[in-house]
Amino acid sequence: MIRAVDLEQIGVPRRTISRRCAEGGPWRKLLPGIVLLSSGTPTDEHRVRAGLLHAGQDAVLTGTWALRRHGLERVPRQEEVHVLIPANRGVAGVGFVHVERTTRLPRPHLRSGLPVAPVPRAVIDAARRLTGEDEIQAMMAESVQRRFCTTDMLTRELDQAGRNGTALPRKALVPLLAGARSVAEADAWRLWRRSGLPPGRWNVPIFDANGNYLATPDFWCDEVAFAWEIDSFRHHAGPDGHRATVARNARYAAAGIVVLQTLPSRLRTEPDEVQRELRAAFRAAQARPRPNVVLKPAA
Repeated sequence: MIRAVDLEQIGVPRRTISRRCAEGGPWRKLLPGIVLLSSGTPTDEHRVRAGLLHAGQDAVLTGTWALRRHGLERVPRQEEVHVLIPANRGVAGVGFVHVERTTRLPRPHLRSGLPVAPVPRAVIDAARRLTGEDEIQAMMAESVQRRFCTTDMLTRELDQAGRNGTALPRKALVPLLAGARSVAEADAWRLWRRSGLPPGRWNVPIFDANGNYLATPDFWCDEVAFAWEIDSFRHHAGPDGHRATVARNARYAAAGIVVLQTLPSRLRTEPDEVQRELRAAFRAAQARPRPNVVLKPAA
């Protein structure tokens, strides 16, 4: 991948470049002034490098393409390569490249030699251009769950991004700020809020009176020692997953904790029934003496 002007500077005549980029030639022009030195189908790597070459000096890759470079997996496919440039530059987007001028150009991280925006900035830049709350939430949740960033970092980026395109990301972030760490947990968070039951905590470790670890339930109501687990087939299938789930439930039972297990799909397909189950399980927890379990282990 090279700029046509750089080819000319090393002695390749412009007419030769044009001839070799013509149909049937050994090269192809990916963008105006950007040449792929092969005739094959351009890869994602070619597209990213072409976008940065087009944007020029100080350009930074951001959005979904940057998140994949960081190693995130739950990132939706976007055809446009999103690059940031300083606000005083006049480069415009073209073809598959979206060029955004900004007064907040981030200090890039180098990934495979390419300048890439930090994860919080790339997440918010991607979220501002997506239209599905679930895919935004999944992307944000992965970045937090895998400790690429924190919800505070995402909040700061949203606040600095202004209002354009931020309404949906702000909505998607609310359950994560409360402790949810997946789309399913965000659905559960909304359902619990509608249930009228007392508030609780998400993803907090529970210990017995002797300081022994019991579990980290998806949701925990400490008032009555009630755990709610959103158990998907993906995370609990197979011998190891099944064994871990059985062992976890045995620890709950031994400690006297009431636990309700719910499939993620039912949060949307059967929300009223799930709410009835929640209230019934909560009443069962409320009716028995609270077991001696705590959020922090004994010192």
